Amino acid sequence: MKKPIIFIILISIIALTFTGCANNGDNVTEAAKEAEYQWKFAHEENNGSIQDVYAKEFKRVLEEKSDGRIHLDIYPVGQIGDATQQAELLQYGGIEFANISPGNTGTIVPENQLFSLHFLFSEDMEVNKEILEESKALNELLSEKYLEKNIKILSYWTEGAMEWTTSKEANTPDKWKGLKFRTMPSPMIVASYKAYGANPTPLPYMEVYSALQLNMIQGQENPISAIEEMKFHEVQDYFILGSSSIYATTTAVNTEFFEELPNDIKEIVLETIDELDDFAFDTQEQLNEDALEKIKESDVNVIELTSEEREEFRKEAEKAYQLYIDETGEDGEEILNTLMKEVENASK
Repeated sequence: MKKPIIFIILISIIALTFTGCANNGDNVTEAAKEAEYQWKFAHEENNGSIQDVYAKEFKRVLEEKSDGRIHLDIYPVGQIGDATQQAELLQYGGIEFANISPGNTGTIVPENQLFSLHFLFSEDMEVNKEILEESKALNELLSEKYLEKNIKILSYWTEGAMEWTTSKEANTPDKWKGLKFRTMPSPMIVASYKAYGANPTPLPYMEVYSALQLNMIQGQENPISAIEEMKFHEVQDYFILGSSSIYATTTAVNTEFFEELPNDIKEIVLETIDELDDFAFDTQEQLNEDALEKIKESDVNVIELTSEEREEFRKEAEKAYQLYIDETGEDGEEILNTLMKEVENASK
């Protein structure tokens, strides 16, 4: 019954706002040069989050570069559906832009689930930044898979390393047996935690705090800033610096909408995206550092994995790599192998 809900939301959004007319191609008329645009941008988090800060900067730069011709309305998660519904709205043209993350879109683009594989990326976030910006595996091979779903990826960027909070000490894989652990609705994230013997439980982001508080789940993963913002550590006993993966997200646009824009407007969008690459990275770095200090000042027990403990997790995590290949076939295998080589080379 999910699709009817999406279409109801879609109709409601179209009724609320009317996108400005555009004239695509090089032949831009004088009227088109004066045209104004009313667009919608949805993200997956709350006000004040990394995605929200990014969206507001995107709005500021876009409106400034267009001399006020472009107007952007921002919708945090929950205002027009949950994260998965927002991705579907983007796909169907109900919104023009969105931050959509692989953990919430694995059922739309199965190949993007390689972001959910543990210990695939570097521990060095500068290396990961380089990979996200320059990787052929991501910016060509994976992006083509999004295009097939009417989604154009404008950039890949990270909100930081994924860390864990748990209700019991879980610094080695053997301590994860039966742990009811909240995940995003990605089959590969589920597989990654099953490799540790956990009981992964997909759950909407906005339900996590209450589920932890009521002991319906016993742990969750998120970037540090999200953990502190949502106060997940306050209803958990342990905060574990595992850095098992990076929280990669994307800035995406509806393909058909983008292709119909005049070339001068497309250029403004692409220039804005380029300018925000460093902004996004610097923002996550600062917010995560500040959040970590606040978490350390709380009553939660902070555990940083040793190199030996990380290696134990890494060996177990690799069990999910073959499942990714089985699920995505030759194309997925090419993307994964290409990315692994790129990370290895960049790390050197």
